[in-house]
Amino acid sequence: MNSQHQPTRPPSTTPQGMDSKALRHSYGNDPQQFGELFLPEGPGPFPVVLLIHGGFWHAPYNLSLMTGLAEDLIQRNIAVWNIEYRRIEDVGGGWPGTFQDVAHASDYLQTLAQQYALDMQRVIPVGHSAGGHLALWLAARSKFPEDSQLAALSTPPYTFKGIVSLAGANDLEQVWQLNLEDGSAATLLGGTPMEVPERYALASPAALLPLGIPQILIHGDKDDRVPIEVSQAYALQAKDAGDQLTLIELPGVDHFALIDPSSEAWAITIRALQKLL
Repeated sequence: MNSQHQPTRPPSTTPQGMDSKALRHSYGNDPQQFGELFLPEGPGPFPVVLLIHGGFWHAPYNLSLMTGLAEDLIQRNIAVWNIEYRRIEDVGGGWPGTFQDVAHASDYLQTLAQQYALDMQRVIPVGHSAGGHLALWLAARSKFPEDSQLAALSTPPYTFKGIVSLAGANDLEQVWQLNLEDGSAATLLGGTPMEVPERYALASPAALLPLGIPQILIHGDKDDRVPIEVSQAYALQAKDAGDQLTLIELPGVDHFALIDPSSEAWAITIRALQKLL
Protein backbone atom coordinates (compact mmCIF):
# COMPACT_ATOMS: atom_id res chain seq x y z
CA MET A 1 0.00 0.00 0.00
CA ASN A 2 1.26 3.45 -0.73
CA SER A 3 0.86 6.77 1.01
CA GLN A 4 -2.24 7.56 -1.03
CA HIS A 5 -4.09 4.68 0.67
CA GLN A 6 -5.26 3.15 -2.60
CA PRO A 7 -6.54 -0.43 -2.29
CA THR A 8 -4.35 -3.10 -3.86
CA ARG A 9 -7.59 -4.93 -4.65
CA PRO A 10 -10.24 -2.30 -5.40
CA PRO A 11 -13.67 -2.55 -3.81
CA SER A 12 -16.63 -3.70 -5.86
CA THR A 13 -18.41 -1.17 -8.06
CA THR A 14 -21.84 -2.42 -6.98
CA PRO A 15 -23.89 0.71 -6.20
CA GLN A 16 -23.47 1.86 -2.57
CA GLY A 17 -21.62 -1.36 -1.77
CA MET A 18 -24.81 -3.44 -2.03
CA ASP A 19 -24.75 -7.00 -3.28
CA SER A 20 -27.79 -8.55 -4.93
CA LYS A 21 -27.90 -11.37 -2.33
CA ALA A 22 -27.75 -9.00 0.62
CA LEU A 23 -30.40 -7.20 2.65
CA ARG A 24 -29.24 -3.72 3.59
CA HIS A 25 -30.01 -2.45 7.10
CA SER A 26 -28.95 0.83 8.72
CA TYR A 27 -27.89 0.77 12.37
CA GLY A 28 -27.52 4.58 12.50
CA ASN A 29 -28.27 7.76 10.58
CA ASP A 30 -24.87 8.32 8.94
CA PRO A 31 -24.52 7.02 5.34
CA GLN A 32 -21.69 4.73 6.50
CA GLN A 33 -23.67 3.22 9.37
CA PHE A 34 -25.14 0.19 7.64
CA GLY A 35 -24.54 -3.46 7.00
CA GLU A 36 -25.49 -6.20 4.58
CA LEU A 37 -27.31 -9.24 5.93
CA PHE A 38 -26.80 -12.48 4.00
CA LEU A 39 -29.13 -15.36 4.81
CA PRO A 40 -28.82 -19.03 3.84
CA GLU A 41 -31.79 -20.83 2.36
CA GLY A 42 -33.98 -22.69 4.82
CA PRO A 43 -35.79 -21.98 8.08
CA GLY A 44 -32.85 -21.50 10.45
CA PRO A 45 -32.01 -20.42 13.06
CA PHE A 46 -28.55 -19.85 11.63
CA PRO A 47 -25.24 -19.18 13.36
CA VAL A 48 -23.92 -15.75 12.46
CA VAL A 49 -20.55 -14.46 11.31
CA LEU A 50 -20.06 -10.75 11.86
CA LEU A 51 -17.69 -9.73 9.06
CA ILE A 52 -15.47 -6.67 9.58
CA HIS A 53 -13.40 -5.46 6.65
CA GLY A 54 -9.93 -3.96 6.91
CA GLY A 55 -7.99 -1.30 5.05
CA PHE A 56 -6.07 0.28 7.95
CA TRP A 57 -9.26 2.11 8.94
CA HIS A 58 -9.17 4.21 5.75
CA ALA A 59 -12.20 5.20 3.67
CA PRO A 60 -11.12 3.89 0.22
CA TYR A 61 -11.66 0.38 1.57
CA ASN A 62 -15.21 -0.81 2.14
CA LEU A 63 -17.33 -3.81 3.06
CA SER A 64 -17.36 -5.16 -0.49
CA LEU A 65 -13.91 -6.59 0.27
CA MET A 66 -15.76 -9.25 2.29
CA THR A 67 -18.66 -9.99 -0.09
CA GLY A 68 -17.02 -13.10 -1.52
CA LEU A 69 -16.58 -14.53 1.96
CA ALA A 70 -20.21 -13.76 2.80
CA GLU A 71 -21.44 -15.57 -0.29
CA ASP A 72 -19.31 -18.58 0.60
CA LEU A 73 -20.51 -18.66 4.21
CA ILE A 74 -24.21 -18.71 3.36
CA GLN A 75 -23.57 -21.80 1.25
CA ARG A 76 -22.43 -23.40 4.50
CA ASN A 77 -25.67 -22.47 6.32
CA ILE A 78 -24.03 -19.58 8.18
CA ALA A 79 -25.73 -16.18 8.15
CA VAL A 80 -23.53 -13.11 7.69
CA TRP A 81 -23.78 -9.53 8.95
CA ASN A 82 -21.17 -7.69 6.85
CA ILE A 83 -20.78 -4.24 8.38
CA GLU A 84 -19.68 -0.82 7.21
CA TYR A 85 -18.44 1.87 9.57
CA ARG A 86 -17.04 5.40 9.48
CA ARG A 87 -13.33 5.39 8.67
CA ILE A 88 -10.58 7.95 9.19
CA GLU A 89 -11.52 10.15 6.23
CA ASP A 90 -15.26 10.13 7.03
CA VAL A 91 -16.89 12.84 9.13
CA GLY A 92 -16.99 11.44 12.64
CA GLY A 93 -14.59 8.61 11.83
CA GLY A 94 -11.41 7.76 13.71
CA TRP A 95 -11.50 8.21 17.48
CA PRO A 96 -14.03 7.48 18.87
CA GLY A 97 -16.52 7.22 15.98
CA THR A 98 -15.03 4.18 14.24
CA PHE A 99 -15.19 2.19 17.48
CA GLN A 100 -18.69 3.39 18.35
CA ASP A 101 -19.93 2.37 14.90
CA VAL A 102 -18.52 -1.14 15.10
CA ALA A 103 -20.03 -1.58 18.56
CA HIS A 104 -23.43 -0.29 17.44
CA ALA A 105 -23.35 -2.50 14.34
CA SER A 106 -22.59 -5.52 16.50
CA ASP A 107 -25.41 -4.69 18.91
CA TYR A 108 -27.82 -4.23 16.00
CA LEU A 109 -27.76 -7.99 15.47
CA GLN A 110 -30.15 -8.16 18.42
CA THR A 111 -32.63 -6.10 16.43
CA LEU A 112 -32.12 -8.19 13.29
CA ALA A 113 -32.70 -11.36 15.30
CA GLN A 114 -36.24 -10.17 16.04
CA GLN A 115 -37.01 -10.32 12.31
CA TYR A 116 -34.72 -13.05 10.97
CA ALA A 117 -33.83 -16.59 12.11
CA LEU A 118 -30.46 -15.82 13.72
CA ASP A 119 -28.93 -17.95 16.47
CA MET A 120 -27.61 -15.31 18.89
CA GLN A 121 -25.91 -18.01 20.95
CA ARG A 122 -23.54 -18.66 18.04
CA VAL A 123 -22.18 -15.32 16.83
CA ILE A 124 -18.53 -15.02 15.79
CA PRO A 125 -16.83 -11.82 14.60
CA VAL A 126 -14.39 -12.46 11.75
CA GLY A 127 -12.21 -9.51 10.82
CA HIS A 128 -9.37 -8.99 8.37
CA SER A 129 -6.40 -6.71 8.99
CA ALA A 130 -7.79 -3.58 10.72
CA GLY A 131 -11.05 -5.52 10.88
CA GLY A 132 -9.24 -8.24 12.82
CA HIS A 133 -8.24 -5.61 15.34
CA LEU A 134 -11.86 -4.43 15.61
CA ALA A 135 -13.19 -7.99 15.95
CA LEU A 136 -10.97 -8.63 18.97
CA TRP A 137 -11.71 -5.18 20.39
CA LEU A 138 -15.44 -5.94 20.44
CA ALA A 139 -14.85 -8.66 23.02
CA ALA A 140 -13.26 -6.22 25.48
CA ARG A 141 -16.06 -3.67 25.76
CA SER A 142 -16.98 -4.60 29.34
CA LYS A 143 -13.55 -3.44 30.49
CA PHE A 144 -14.06 0.25 29.73
CA PRO A 145 -14.17 2.63 32.72
CA GLU A 146 -17.35 4.60 33.32
CA ASP A 147 -15.70 7.91 32.40
CA SER A 148 -14.51 6.62 29.01
CA GLN A 149 -15.83 8.11 25.77
CA LEU A 150 -16.96 4.56 25.01
CA ALA A 151 -18.62 3.97 28.38
CA ALA A 152 -22.13 3.92 26.92
CA LEU A 153 -21.04 0.90 24.89
CA SER A 154 -19.44 -0.98 27.74
CA THR A 155 -21.99 -3.77 28.19
CA PRO A 156 -22.54 -5.94 25.13
CA PRO A 157 -26.00 -7.54 25.04
CA TYR A 158 -24.72 -10.96 24.05
CA THR A 159 -21.55 -13.03 24.26
CA PHE A 160 -19.56 -14.16 21.25
CA LYS A 161 -18.93 -17.84 20.70
CA GLY A 162 -15.39 -16.98 19.64
CA ILE A 163 -13.40 -14.52 17.53
CA VAL A 164 -11.35 -14.96 14.35
CA SER A 165 -8.70 -12.39 13.44
CA LEU A 166 -7.25 -12.75 9.93
CA ALA A 167 -3.87 -11.00 9.65
CA GLY A 168 -5.13 -8.68 12.36
CA ALA A 169 -3.56 -5.41 13.50
CA ASN A 170 -4.10 -6.67 17.03
CA ASP A 171 -1.70 -4.43 18.95
CA LEU A 172 -2.05 -0.75 18.04
CA GLU A 173 1.10 0.30 19.84
CA GLN A 174 3.11 -2.27 17.93
CA VAL A 175 1.38 -1.24 14.69
CA TRP A 176 2.49 2.32 15.44
CA GLN A 177 6.04 1.23 16.30
CA LEU A 178 6.29 -0.61 12.97
CA ASN A 179 4.86 2.47 11.18
CA LEU A 180 2.40 0.33 9.26
CA GLU A 181 0.55 2.17 6.49
CA ASP A 182 2.35 5.44 7.20
CA GLY A 183 1.40 5.63 10.85
CA SER A 184 -2.30 4.83 10.45
CA ALA A 185 -2.65 3.80 14.11
CA ALA A 186 -1.75 7.33 15.19
CA THR A 187 -4.08 8.78 12.58
CA LEU A 188 -6.91 6.57 13.83
CA LEU A 189 -6.42 7.56 17.46
CA GLY A 190 -5.38 11.17 16.94
CA GLY A 191 -1.85 10.82 18.30
CA THR A 192 1.04 8.57 19.26
CA PRO A 193 1.11 6.26 22.29
CA MET A 194 3.02 8.99 24.14
CA GLU A 195 0.51 11.70 23.21
CA VAL A 196 -2.76 9.82 23.84
CA PRO A 197 -1.86 6.75 25.92
CA GLU A 198 -5.38 6.51 27.33
CA ARG A 199 -6.78 5.94 23.82
CA TYR A 200 -4.35 3.12 23.08
CA ALA A 201 -5.31 1.57 26.41
CA LEU A 202 -8.98 1.49 25.34
CA ALA A 203 -8.56 0.79 21.63
CA SER A 204 -5.91 -1.93 21.45
CA PRO A 205 -6.91 -5.55 22.13
CA ALA A 206 -3.37 -6.29 23.35
CA ALA A 207 -3.83 -3.68 26.10
CA LEU A 208 -7.20 -5.15 27.12
CA LEU A 209 -6.18 -8.77 27.70
CA PRO A 210 -7.50 -11.17 28.82
CA LEU A 211 -10.59 -11.11 26.62
CA GLY A 212 -12.09 -14.25 28.13
CA ILE A 213 -13.36 -15.56 24.78
CA PRO A 214 -11.76 -18.22 22.53
CA GLN A 215 -9.68 -16.58 19.81
CA ILE A 216 -8.24 -17.88 16.56
CA LEU A 217 -5.54 -15.90 14.78
CA ILE A 218 -4.69 -16.82 11.19
CA HIS A 219 -1.73 -15.17 9.50
CA GLY A 220 0.47 -15.77 6.45
CA ASP A 221 4.24 -15.57 6.79
CA LYS A 222 4.53 -13.66 3.49
CA ASP A 223 2.28 -10.84 4.66
CA ASP A 224 3.92 -7.50 3.76
CA ARG A 225 1.02 -5.35 5.07
CA VAL A 226 0.69 -6.65 8.63
CA PRO A 227 3.74 -8.80 9.40
CA ILE A 228 3.12 -12.10 11.10
CA GLU A 229 5.12 -10.96 14.13
CA VAL A 230 2.10 -8.86 15.16
CA SER A 231 -0.03 -11.98 15.61
CA GLN A 232 2.85 -13.93 17.15
CA ALA A 233 3.45 -11.29 19.81
CA TYR A 234 -0.26 -10.92 20.56
CA ALA A 235 -0.69 -14.69 20.87
CA LEU A 236 2.05 -14.88 23.49
CA GLN A 237 0.51 -12.02 25.48
CA ALA A 238 -2.99 -13.50 25.30
CA LYS A 239 -1.86 -16.94 26.43
CA ASP A 240 0.19 -15.44 29.27
CA ALA A 241 -2.96 -13.58 30.33
CA GLY A 242 -4.88 -16.88 30.43
CA ASP A 243 -6.90 -16.63 27.21
CA GLN A 244 -7.74 -19.63 25.06
CA LEU A 245 -6.05 -18.84 21.75
CA THR A 246 -4.91 -20.69 18.64
CA LEU A 247 -2.45 -19.15 16.19
CA ILE A 248 -2.44 -20.72 12.73
CA GLU A 249 0.61 -19.67 10.69
CA LEU A 250 0.31 -20.19 6.93
CA PRO A 251 3.58 -20.69 5.03
CA GLY A 252 3.89 -18.76 1.77
CA VAL A 253 0.59 -16.90 2.24
CA ASP A 254 0.21 -13.14 1.73
CA HIS A 255 -2.16 -10.58 3.22
CA PHE A 256 -5.01 -10.83 0.74
CA ALA A 257 -5.17 -14.61 0.28
CA LEU A 258 -7.00 -14.73 3.61
CA ILE A 259 -10.05 -13.02 2.10
CA ASP A 260 -10.02 -14.95 -1.17
CA PRO A 261 -12.88 -17.48 -0.86
CA SER A 262 -11.19 -19.78 -3.40
CA SER A 263 -7.92 -19.99 -1.46
CA GLU A 264 -6.62 -22.76 0.77
CA ALA A 265 -6.16 -20.08 3.43
CA TRP A 266 -9.92 -19.52 3.49
CA ALA A 267 -10.56 -23.27 3.58
CA ILE A 268 -8.37 -23.43 6.71
CA THR A 269 -10.31 -20.51 8.18
CA ILE A 270 -13.60 -22.31 7.53
CA ARG A 271 -12.40 -25.40 9.37
CA ALA A 272 -11.32 -23.29 12.35
CA LEU A 273 -14.59 -21.39 12.31
CA GLN A 274 -16.66 -24.57 12.24
CA LYS A 275 -14.80 -25.84 15.32
CA LEU A 276 -15.77 -22.68 17.18
CA LEU A 277 -19.39 -23.08 16.13
